[in-house]
Order: sequence, then structure tokens, then C-alpha cells
Amino acid sequence: MNKVVYKISDMRLASLFWFALAAVLVTLFIELALSVLAGETMTFDRNIILALRNPLDLSDPIGPYWLEELMRDITALGGTGVLSFVTLFTVLYLYLQQHRQMAMFVSIVIVTGMLSSSLLKYGFARPRPDLVPHGSYVYTSSFPSGHSMMSALVYLTLALMFANSQIRVSIKILFITSALFLVLLIGLSRIYLGVHWPSDVLAGWSAGSVWALMSYRFARFWQKRGKFLL
Repeated sequence: MNKVVYKISDMRLASLFWFALAAVLVTLFIELALSVLAGETMTFDRNIILALRNPLDLSDPIGPYWLEELMRDITALGGTGVLSFVTLFTVLYLYLQQHRQMAMFVSIVIVTGMLSSSLLKYGFARPRPDLVPHGSYVYTSSFPSGHSMMSALVYLTLALMFANSQIRVSIKILFITSALFLVLLIGLSRIYLGVHWPSDVLAGWSAGSVWALMSYRFARFWQKRGKFLL
């Protein structure tokens, strides 16, 4: 009896933690959005971007040439093409493994996330940074960072889903920390290449992480009721 009570208490604490984290991220996104609309982040944004450039030549990011090339490689991992392939292959793998409900769920989560990212960009219509030459081709508005939002959404969602299927805690940690590290690098690469303001990246991380967390909790909710295979 005591074991059952402790288990229920642990489950409730876990749920409270996830929802509290989601609430913090939502609040951060709202605060960033309001600050961007009011123009309050410009000093912060400009100082960070300029700090990452050679003051004698703003077209030259700080660091050796190989670092700039590495940042271009990293930023590609958050692009629409790469994320689409990752999603497609993951969904196909799940389908072939007879996890058809999960395959459908992942597809819906990621596709709706992409649509939301596009709508947010269209709604805010924030211009791209014009302080320095862009180190990567861009064709959409700036806020929130699509690379940051979608990499957080895709990689964290998949990491949480696959971590849930593992028994060993070390493997769970590996999945989640690897995804977090990758998402962090992708966001930083956007600032380094001068294609996003830092506040764009922070907002993208917040929005994408919330989407991933809430999607995971929704999947877990239905799994516990035997209506969803996770």
C-alpha cells in the first residue's frame, strides 16, 4: 500500500515539475515577445552580435576560419531540410516497428510545430540583424528563430520519446543531454553567423521546448490510459 502511495506521489511531483518548467518557458517567451515589440532588447542584442565580430572587420566572425565553417555545419542541423529528413526517417522507423500510433503522433507534433513557427514569424515580422553580413542565406523574418525553435521541438521530442522506452537511466540521460547540447549549439550558431538576434534564439528555444514538453506529457497521459503506445 505504501509503495502505491509513494508511486502516485512521485508521479504527481513529476507532472508538477514538467508543467512548472513549461510555465516558466511560456512566461519567458511572452516576456521576450513583449520586449522585442517594445524595442527593449536591441542594446542586449547588438552588444552580443558585435562581441562575436572582429571590430576592425564586421564581416569577420571571431575565431579561426575552421570555427566559422563548423558553425555553418552545425546550423544546417537545424534547417528545414535536415529536420524533415530526421522526422521522415524516424516516422518510417516507428511505422516499421509497428508503433503506428506513435509514428502518427510524432508526425502531427512536428508538422503543427513547423506551421506554428511560420505563423509566429509572419505575425512578428521582425527584420533580420543588419549589423553584420550574414554568414548563412536567410529568407524569412527573424523572431522567433526557426532553427532554434524547430531543433528544440524535433530533437527534444524525439529524445524524450526514445528515452521513455529505455530502462537504463544512463541511456535516458544520454538521449536527453545529447539533444539539449545539439539544440544549444544550433541556436548559438545562428547568433555567431549573424542571422539572428540573441533574443530570437532565446524565444525559439522557449517555444520549441514548450512544444516538446507538452507533446511528451500528452503522449504519456494517453499511454497511462492504455490508449497510446509509447
